[in-house]
Amino acid sequence: MLDKLFGSHTRVKLLKLFLLHHKQRYYIREIARNLSLQLNSVHRELVNLEEIGIIRSGAADPEEFSQTPIEPVEVAEEPKTATKKGKKVVKKEDKKADKKFYQANRDFAFFNEIKALIVKSQIMYEKDFADKLKRLGKIKLLVLTGFFVGNPDSNIDLLMVGDFNKVKLVKLVKELEDELVREVNYSTMTDEEFAYRREIADIFLYNVLDGDKIVVLDEDGLL
Repeated sequence: MLDKLFGSHTRVKLLKLFLLHHKQRYYIREIARNLSLQLNSVHRELVNLEEIGIIRSGAADPEEFSQTPIEPVEVAEEPKTATKKGKKVVKKEDKKADKKFYQANRDFAFFNEIKALIVKSQIMYEKDFADKLKRLGKIKLLVLTGFFVGNPDSNIDLLMVGDFNKVKLVKLVKELEDELVREVNYSTMTDEEFAYRREIADIFLYNVLDGDKIVVLDEDGLL
Protein backbone atom coordinates (compact mmCIF):
# COMPACT_ATOMS: atom_id res chain seq x y z
CA MET A 1 0.00 0.00 0.00
CA LEU A 2 2.73 2.44 0.98
CA ASP A 3 4.78 1.48 -2.08
CA LYS A 4 1.88 2.50 -4.29
CA LEU A 5 1.33 5.71 -2.30
CA PHE A 6 4.94 6.87 -2.31
CA GLY A 7 5.89 5.33 -5.63
CA SER A 8 9.07 3.59 -4.52
CA HIS A 9 9.83 0.57 -2.35
CA THR A 10 13.24 2.03 -1.52
CA ARG A 11 11.70 5.34 -0.45
CA VAL A 12 9.24 3.57 1.84
CA LYS A 13 12.01 1.57 3.52
CA LEU A 14 14.02 4.75 4.04
CA LEU A 15 11.04 6.60 5.48
CA LYS A 16 10.40 3.76 7.91
CA LEU A 17 14.05 3.73 8.94
CA PHE A 18 14.30 7.47 9.55
CA LEU A 19 10.84 8.12 11.01
CA LEU A 20 10.75 5.12 13.35
CA HIS A 21 14.32 5.86 14.49
CA HIS A 22 14.33 9.65 14.23
CA LYS A 23 17.13 10.18 16.78
CA GLN A 24 19.54 7.98 14.89
CA ARG A 25 22.14 9.03 12.32
CA TYR A 26 23.05 6.80 9.39
CA TYR A 27 25.71 6.63 6.70
CA ILE A 28 24.79 5.77 3.16
CA ARG A 29 26.70 2.48 3.04
CA GLU A 30 25.30 1.53 6.44
CA ILE A 31 21.79 2.07 5.09
CA ALA A 32 22.47 0.02 1.96
CA ARG A 33 23.90 -2.85 4.01
CA ASN A 34 21.16 -2.94 6.63
CA LEU A 35 18.24 -2.61 4.24
CA SER A 36 19.72 -4.82 1.48
CA LEU A 37 19.36 -2.04 -1.06
CA GLN A 38 21.48 -0.92 -4.00
CA LEU A 39 23.76 2.03 -3.24
CA ASN A 40 22.64 4.02 -6.27
CA SER A 41 18.96 3.57 -5.32
CA VAL A 42 19.65 4.65 -1.75
CA HIS A 43 21.62 7.68 -2.89
CA ARG A 44 18.90 8.74 -5.34
CA GLU A 45 16.14 8.51 -2.74
CA LEU A 46 18.21 10.23 -0.06
CA VAL A 47 18.66 13.16 -2.42
CA ASN A 48 14.90 13.25 -3.08
CA LEU A 49 13.96 13.07 0.61
CA GLU A 50 16.49 15.73 1.55
CA GLU A 51 15.16 18.04 -1.17
CA ILE A 52 11.65 17.52 0.18
CA GLY A 53 12.97 18.33 3.65
CA ILE A 54 11.95 15.25 5.62
CA ILE A 55 15.58 14.26 6.24
CA ARG A 56 18.74 16.30 6.68
CA SER A 57 22.42 15.58 6.24
CA GLY A 58 25.61 16.74 7.88
CA ALA A 59 29.32 16.14 8.19
CA ALA A 60 30.03 12.99 10.16
CA ASP A 61 32.07 12.93 13.34
CA PRO A 62 34.82 10.33 12.70
CA GLU A 63 34.45 9.08 16.29
CA GLU A 64 30.66 8.72 16.06
CA PHE A 65 29.08 5.52 14.81
CA SER A 66 25.34 4.85 14.75
CA GLN A 67 23.77 1.79 16.39
CA THR A 68 21.83 0.04 13.67
CA PRO A 69 18.44 -1.48 14.62
CA ILE A 70 18.84 -4.62 12.56
CA GLU A 71 21.56 -7.12 11.80
CA PRO A 72 23.80 -6.01 8.89
CA VAL A 73 23.74 -8.00 5.67
CA GLU A 74 25.94 -7.91 2.61
CA VAL A 75 25.22 -5.02 0.27
CA ALA A 76 24.21 -6.06 -3.21
CA GLU A 77 26.36 -3.48 -4.96
CA GLU A 78 30.11 -3.21 -4.43
CA PRO A 79 31.82 0.19 -4.04
CA LYS A 80 33.27 1.63 -7.21
CA THR A 81 36.97 0.88 -7.26
CA ALA A 82 39.95 1.51 -9.48
CA THR A 83 42.88 -0.84 -9.80
CA LYS A 84 46.37 0.50 -9.28
CA LYS A 85 49.32 -1.89 -9.32
CA GLY A 86 47.11 -4.80 -8.28
CA LYS A 87 45.51 -2.93 -5.39
CA LYS A 88 41.92 -1.73 -5.08
CA VAL A 89 41.56 2.00 -4.55
CA VAL A 90 38.24 3.48 -3.43
CA LYS A 91 37.31 6.44 -5.58
CA LYS A 92 37.04 9.91 -4.07
CA GLU A 93 33.26 10.08 -4.35
CA ASP A 94 32.99 6.91 -2.21
CA LYS A 95 35.22 8.37 0.51
CA LYS A 96 33.22 11.60 0.42
CA ALA A 97 29.94 9.70 0.80
CA ASP A 98 31.26 7.93 3.89
CA LYS A 99 31.85 11.31 5.58
CA LYS A 100 28.21 12.33 5.44
CA PHE A 101 25.39 11.22 7.73
CA TYR A 102 21.62 11.39 7.29
CA GLN A 103 18.94 11.86 9.93
CA ALA A 104 15.21 12.57 10.14
CA ASN A 105 14.30 16.26 10.19
CA ARG A 106 11.77 16.68 12.99
CA ASP A 107 11.19 20.30 11.94
CA PHE A 108 9.65 19.15 8.66
CA ALA A 109 6.10 20.54 8.43
CA PHE A 110 4.44 17.14 7.91
CA PHE A 111 6.82 15.05 10.00
CA ASN A 112 4.20 13.91 12.55
CA GLU A 113 1.56 13.24 9.90
CA ILE A 114 3.81 11.06 7.76
CA LYS A 115 5.15 9.25 10.83
CA ALA A 116 1.56 8.55 11.94
CA LEU A 117 0.86 7.08 8.49
CA ILE A 118 3.92 4.84 8.78
CA VAL A 119 2.87 3.68 12.25
CA LYS A 120 -0.69 2.94 11.09
CA SER A 121 0.69 0.86 8.23
CA GLN A 122 2.66 -1.12 10.79
CA ILE A 123 -0.51 -1.82 12.77
CA MET A 124 -2.11 -3.18 9.61
CA TYR A 125 0.93 -5.34 9.01
CA GLU A 126 0.74 -6.64 12.58
CA LYS A 127 -2.78 -7.92 11.87
CA ASP A 128 -1.47 -9.56 8.72
CA PHE A 129 1.30 -11.09 10.84
CA ALA A 130 -1.31 -12.54 13.22
CA ASP A 131 -3.19 -14.12 10.30
CA LYS A 132 0.04 -15.69 8.99
CA LEU A 133 0.91 -16.89 12.48
CA LYS A 134 -2.39 -18.74 12.73
CA ARG A 135 -1.43 -20.77 9.68
CA LEU A 136 1.73 -22.04 11.41
CA GLY A 137 -0.19 -24.01 14.01
CA LYS A 138 -2.51 -23.46 16.94
CA ILE A 139 -1.88 -20.07 18.53
CA LYS A 140 -3.71 -19.20 21.75
CA LEU A 141 -2.25 -15.80 22.63
CA LEU A 142 -0.40 -13.01 20.80
CA VAL A 143 0.67 -9.97 22.81
CA LEU A 144 2.53 -6.94 21.48
CA THR A 145 4.66 -4.93 23.89
CA GLY A 146 8.02 -3.14 23.90
CA PHE A 147 8.56 -1.36 20.59
CA PHE A 148 4.91 -1.71 19.61
CA VAL A 149 3.70 0.28 22.64
CA GLY A 150 6.52 2.81 22.70
CA ASN A 151 8.55 1.15 25.46
CA PRO A 152 12.15 0.90 24.21
CA ASP A 153 13.38 -0.34 27.60
CA SER A 154 11.41 -3.59 27.35
CA ASN A 155 13.45 -6.71 26.55
CA ILE A 156 10.58 -8.26 24.56
CA ASP A 157 8.30 -7.07 21.75
CA LEU A 158 6.21 -10.19 21.09
CA LEU A 159 4.81 -12.90 23.33
CA MET A 160 3.26 -15.92 21.62
CA VAL A 161 1.56 -18.82 23.35
CA GLY A 162 0.56 -21.99 21.52
CA ASP A 163 1.96 -24.79 19.40
CA PHE A 164 3.39 -23.88 16.02
CA ASN A 165 6.19 -24.63 13.57
CA LYS A 166 9.29 -22.97 15.08
CA VAL A 167 11.30 -23.02 11.83
CA LYS A 168 8.57 -21.24 9.90
CA LEU A 169 8.08 -18.86 12.83
CA VAL A 170 11.69 -17.69 12.58
CA LYS A 171 11.15 -16.91 8.90
CA LEU A 172 7.89 -15.09 9.65
CA VAL A 173 9.51 -12.95 12.35
CA LYS A 174 12.32 -12.12 9.92
CA GLU A 175 9.70 -10.82 7.49
CA LEU A 176 8.25 -8.69 10.29
CA GLU A 177 11.71 -7.32 11.10
CA ASP A 178 12.24 -6.39 7.46
CA GLU A 179 8.90 -4.59 7.45
CA LEU A 180 9.62 -2.74 10.69
CA VAL A 181 13.26 -2.04 9.79
CA ARG A 182 14.38 -3.22 13.24
CA GLU A 183 15.07 -6.31 15.29
CA VAL A 184 12.06 -7.89 17.01
CA ASN A 185 12.62 -9.67 20.33
CA TYR A 186 10.08 -12.40 20.94
CA SER A 187 9.28 -15.24 23.30
CA THR A 188 7.19 -18.37 22.72
CA MET A 189 5.51 -20.61 25.28
CA THR A 190 3.34 -23.69 25.22
CA ASP A 191 -0.04 -23.62 26.98
CA GLU A 192 1.42 -25.63 29.83
CA GLU A 193 4.46 -23.38 30.26
CA PHE A 194 2.30 -20.25 30.21
CA ALA A 195 -0.03 -21.68 32.87
CA TYR A 196 2.90 -22.80 35.05
CA ARG A 197 4.73 -19.48 34.81
CA ARG A 198 1.56 -17.63 35.65
CA GLU A 199 0.89 -19.89 38.63
CA ILE A 200 4.35 -19.30 40.14
CA ALA A 201 4.18 -15.55 39.42
CA ASP A 202 7.09 -15.68 37.00
CA ILE A 203 8.70 -12.21 36.93
CA PHE A 204 9.30 -12.19 33.18
CA LEU A 205 5.71 -13.09 32.36
CA TYR A 206 4.18 -10.69 34.84
CA ASN A 207 6.33 -7.83 33.58
CA VAL A 208 4.76 -8.44 30.17
CA LEU A 209 1.19 -8.92 31.39
CA ASP A 210 1.23 -6.03 33.87
CA GLY A 211 2.96 -3.59 31.50
CA ASP A 212 1.67 -1.69 28.49
CA LYS A 213 0.58 -4.15 25.84
CA ILE A 214 -1.70 -4.79 22.89
CA VAL A 215 -3.54 -8.12 22.92
CA VAL A 216 -3.92 -9.12 19.27
CA LEU A 217 -5.19 -12.67 19.89
CA ASP A 218 -6.59 -14.40 22.96
CA GLU A 219 -8.36 -17.45 21.64
CA ASP A 220 -9.11 -19.19 24.99
CA GLY A 221 -9.50 -16.17 27.22
CA LEU A 222 -6.08 -16.65 28.81
CA LEU A 223 -6.05 -13.00 29.85
